[in-house]
Order: sequence, then structure tokens, then C-alpha cells
Amino acid sequence: MTMSLKLGIPAGSLQEATADLFRRAGYKITFHARSYVPTIDDEQIECLLIRAQEMARYVENGALDAGLTGYDWIVENGADVHEVAELIFSKVSRRPVRWVLCVPEDSPFQSVRDLAGKRIATEAVGLTQRYLARHGVEAKVEFSWGATEVKAPRLADAIVEVTETGSSLRANQLRVLDEVLVSTPRLIANRQSYAEPWKRQKIDDMALMLRGAMAAEGKVGLMMNVPRERLQQVLALLPALQQPTVSSLADERWVDVNTVLDESVVRNIIPRLKAAGARGIVEYALNKVIE
Repeated sequence: MTMSLKLGIPAGSLQEATADLFRRAGYKITFHARSYVPTIDDEQIECLLIRAQEMARYVENGALDAGLTGYDWIVENGADVHEVAELIFSKVSRRPVRWVLCVPEDSPFQSVRDLAGKRIATEAVGLTQRYLARHGVEAKVEFSWGATEVKAPRLADAIVEVTETGSSLRANQLRVLDEVLVSTPRLIANRQSYAEPWKRQKIDDMALMLRGAMAAEGKVGLMMNVPRERLQQVLALLPALQQPTVSSLADERWVDVNTVLDESVVRNIIPRLKAAGARGIVEYALNKVIE
């Protein structure tokens, strides 16, 4: 009998970003029109498109062995799952998202305590209720089906909404009163599934490759030939994840230097390396960095 791992892929805003991360990790996910069953080039994995808001619930009850979702939705569902890895990627940036308590810019409210007895609209009702309870505030929390930013002040006194850049809040003239939760995507697993050796190894291997793909983002490899007498000058110019690799060449007067660095510094550092004596400088792309 062929072993199989049931994996949840977040539908919606994170769908393409997730597929791109998996591609860089070495997995090809293909989406099909009007189908919630993507294919992946690993016959031991079965994929299913599920909304991130529901993912933790299906992983907890075993309908899925593993899945990707935000920490916010794990908290919102109160799901008892095993968090395998934190994966900071998103549809816009590589920053965590923030759930924030907001009011209109001209609102008299200055803190969460001012909202006692008021109406708050949000998609994350459970998360908001827990936040209010921590502050000892009783308020009416209503579920919002969308367009939450436009509901204050006509339909609600305040909102709790997720933001990545803050642009939508500013566009709707909203002021942040407090930060409710900071969230990043997580690879999560069903606790019973993760206790099975085969599934645990499969999930851990996937996590390793996904982390490696993320670690390689924005970095490149650089290799060059350097005269031995100029080696220390060249090494002094090189930032690296660890120490650059230095190898002997057939010509004992020269060595090969190989390193990894941020792509953003390459255009400034290559001219300095050449001036220091490096020759045959080659920049190459990285798919994964496994530390």
C-alpha cells in the first residue's frame, strides 16, 4: 500500500505565494481551473485547497495531515496542532501581518478601555474576544464578512483588521489604537499524523526544503580566483553566512574563493574585489540555503 500525506494549500491571497515557495523548494504545484485539488510532482503527497481561516481546524481533526496557515487562524480556531515551522512569506511583503484595533481618525476613543459597551466589527471574532478579555473590556464583537475597513463609524465603533503595509487603513482614514496580534504563516501538522514516523519524516523533509528556499531568497553565490598574496585583502571585503570557502588551484599561486552574500551588495562589492586582485568573478543564483 502506497503511503500518502494529505497536505492543505491555502486558497485565496496566499495561494500563488505558497506555490512559488514550494517551487523554489523543489516541488511543482499545479492548479486546475474550478478544481480544489491541485497536483504536485510527488506521488506521496495529496494536495487540497482550503481557506487559511479553516486550515487549522481540518488539520486538528485529521482530515489533513499537514497544512499551511497563519498563526492568527490557529489562535482564532483555538486549534491544537503541532507547529512544524514558521515561514515568513506573504502576498505583498516578507513582513509579519498585524491584527490591529482601529477607529476613525476623528474618533474620541484613545484606548481599548474606551470601547467598553461599544460595537467592534472583525473577521477574527474569537481572537478579538480573547484580546478584550485580557484587557478586562466587555464589548459587542460582530463578525464581518468583508470590507471591514468601511464599517467604522457608521456600522461599528471600531474594527479589528489585519494589515501588512497599513495602506488600506490610511486610505480609509483609520487610526490604530493597539496591536492585537502579530502573525506569520506556519506549517502545521496533525498531532497523530506527526507521531507516525513516515509522515513525520515526510513533513520534516518538506519543512527543511521550504526553510532552505526562504533562506536563499535575496542571496547569491559568488566565486572567484584570487592570488594567494591578495587573499586576506579579498576576504576582508566579503560578508558571508559563515566563513568563505577557500580552495587550492592547480597553480599554487592562486586560490578559489566561494561565498554567499546578499544580492543587494553585489553591485558594490564586485568592483572592490576586482580592485583587490580577484579575477574570474562569477555570480550565480541560489535555490536553497540549508544551514
